[in-house]
Amino acid sequence: MLEKDFILYGMQASLYTGKVRAFMRRNRIPVTERGAGRPEYTGKIMPQIGRFIIPVIETPDGKIVQDGTDILDYLDGQGLSVEPLYPADPVTRAVAHLFELFGNEGLLRPAMHYRWNFDAENLDFLRISFADVFPAHLDAAGRAGAFDHASGRMRKAGMAFGVTPDTFETIETSYAEFLSLYNAHLEGNYYLLGHAPTIADYGLFNPLYAHLARDPKPAPLMKSTAPLVWNWVERMNRPEIMEEHTVTNPPQDHFTGSDLPDTLKALMRFIGEEYGAEFSAHVDFTNACLSEQASAANAASGKPERVIGFAAFNWRGHEMKTAVMLYRFYLAQRLWDHFDRCSEADQTTIRVLFAESGLDSFLEKRPARRVIRQNHQESWAD
Repeated sequence: MLEKDFILYGMQASLYTGKVRAFMRRNRIPVTERGAGRPEYTGKIMPQIGRFIIPVIETPDGKIVQDGTDILDYLDGQGLSVEPLYPADPVTRAVAHLFELFGNEGLLRPAMHYRWNFDAENLDFLRISFADVFPAHLDAAGRAGAFDHASGRMRKAGMAFGVTPDTFETIETSYAEFLSLYNAHLEGNYYLLGHAPTIADYGLFNPLYAHLARDPKPAPLMKSTAPLVWNWVERMNRPEIMEEHTVTNPPQDHFTGSDLPDTLKALMRFIGEEYGAEFSAHVDFTNACLSEQASAANAASGKPERVIGFAAFNWRGHEMKTAVMLYRFYLAQRLWDHFDRCSEADQTTIRVLFAESGLDSFLEKRPARRVIRQNHQESWAD
């Protein structure tokens, strides 16, 4: 029994804080949440991690862990999970890592579009939500200025992910397709991979909760067009485990590689169509940079910039460029590391499954250098 609570530093509106909060609730881990505007964060946490970034947890014994995925792995490694975070079946675990990556990174376009391009509906709500990260001593004018600065940065980030006026309509069409596919899958399943959440669900939860189920503009869209997705968001975000009646004959365990439902495979094909070209372009861009002398020297230093450039690709008829970030490769390595540890037979099964879904690039395309997290930041391995 823990004598003290964990401390979670984050923000109610934060995309990446959401999955940590949900995991700690689901696993009944005692936690006190503090907004990152609190003096404890700016005075004690920021000097240790070297930048303003959330989420961060402080353990009862004073250890600092930053990054949502690292936090979940840390808590799971401490034996604090009441249910498996990762599927036992090797093929299903590969699928889980794919959805973890897609949820974290591949759904950023709709998340940013529906938050920052509907000011009439969202802005008053967001001003309140963002107060979590503003210093408490600010007066009304100071809070307004801080929000304008933060929202300006977020709008620029959205553009770096491909959210521009010429893509707005396509983003909405794409997101509607995803909601339809996921809603159909949840007609027969409580969670993405069976009866209990895995790392895949927590990855998807990032954008689907904080931005797309919580902000005023997209929340009614999810409720009206994909009510089972809304139901899944609620189920993911509460501490009690409910015995519900929304699913007929729910599976009693996670799927295995031999019984993946067609609705899950349809979602995998969507990932291939939606995110495959972008991911491939990012790997190609990175490897081209690494092959150049200047970039190789930068890589050797182990301290590249968070965004290392912009890669061009075609997305649903749009010629676009999006920001290339090492963090995406850090997440993708979890899939690659798992795949490389699999038996030859399981690797063959995974290859066939991914090829059928147009996902070959997520297994075969890799940066020439490995990404590590060192001192709470991504860097190239030696």
